[in-house]
Amino acid sequence: MKLHEIRDNDGANRKKKRVARGPGSGKGKTAGRGIKGQKSRSGVALNGYEGGQMPLYRRLPKRGFSKPNRLEFAVINLGQLQGFVDAGKIDANAEVTEDALVASGLVRRKLDGVRLLAKGELSAKLNIAVTGASKAAVEAVEKAGGKVTLTAAAAAAE
Repeated sequence: MKLHEIRDNDGANRKKKRVARGPGSGKGKTAGRGIKGQKSRSGVALNGYEGGQMPLYRRLPKRGFSKPNRLEFAVINLGQLQGFVDAGKIDANAEVTEDALVASGLVRRKLDGVRLLAKGELSAKLNIAVTGASKAAVEAVEKAGGKVTLTAAAAAAE
């Protein structure tokens, strides 16, 4: 086989059917759209229209509620924190603040604060200052010999 002999399999490429190009094309005059009516015109969007029947989006009940002023926290886990301490990206001797977490790259941005969760293991003795923490996370940090301080933003949120 040579480069100039390579070609598609038979039937792999088909030319696009050109509609409305005269009676000889087989799709002339009305271009396969039938005669008159909304669907024969251009610029028609009938998505969700079921012809007089109650449409699906109106048959289904509305559920739930989205709180417009809800707080969005950046979440970190103990296992992630330990990994960053082991890698030397977080100084275990200094206090671990939200700004330090952002600077280390563990958290991209603070949002409404950082929340500490208990997934993973923590062996380093850390003093952590965050907006929120789960009870299990606080217990795990204290068990490792550290301390969790909740910042003022958490008190205002509760």
